[in-house]
Amino acid sequence: MLTKTLIGVVIATVLVVAIAITFPVLVTHKPAVEKKVMQKIEVGERIKLPVPDYMSNTSVEEALSKRRSIRTYSGEGLSIDEVSQLLWAAQGITGKGRTAPSAGALYPLELYMVVGDVEGLDKGVYKYRPVEHELEKVVDGDKREELAEAAGGQECVKEAAIDIVFTAIYERTTWKYGDRGIRYVYMEAGHAAQNVYLQAVSLELGTVVIGAFIGDRVKELVNAEEQEVPLYIMPVGRQG
Repeated sequence: MLTKTLIGVVIATVLVVAIAITFPVLVTHKPAVEKKVMQKIEVGERIKLPVPDYMSNTSVEEALSKRRSIRTYSGEGLSIDEVSQLLWAAQGITGKGRTAPSAGALYPLELYMVVGDVEGLDKGVYKYRPVEHELEKVVDGDKREELAEAAGGQECVKEAAIDIVFTAIYERTTWKYGDRGIRYVYMEAGHAAQNVYLQAVSLELGTVVIGAFIGDRVKELVNAEEQEVPLYIMPVGRQG
């Protein structure tokens, strides 16, 4: 009886070893963790952004009630999907219009994103192209610290994962409305900035609007065109 038991154990052991040798993937294989490789993006190169979501679990009322100006961040980066959503919220195309109203549908605003830590994007300044929902790299290298210095040394600008810079070309609106068009441009900037605030709430991110900065220096840092005037800086990051 004991001999039969021993023989059974030996046979079972041999079978287990044989299976492990024949099908090693069943015993030793672990799925590889896919990591996104940071690719160098050249100045002038464009990249397509992911399609934004048009539904979420956060209602407008909830986003309004939770909206706050957040100046401290955790230091973690953002995903390319979050960046896509934020930029779309600010100036994205919605049928024949955009996410923010514009006097006469003249759209004087331009958006730049100063990137410090975004998955899949190397550091630099990117211009948002809303019609194509694309980013175009216009400046190479991390400019957050210099942008912070231009904003009076405000730490949130340097510590954020990204900084969204709003500029305006007044002439797009004033040709039709005269000097009063300048007021309309300011109103539009406020509409777009509030959209970013509310989208940040939905994404559980923090942001704040900053209007205190040296305009000419900001313009230089983002490589804006001559007729563009900087209006806002909005640092965005994960809440600390």
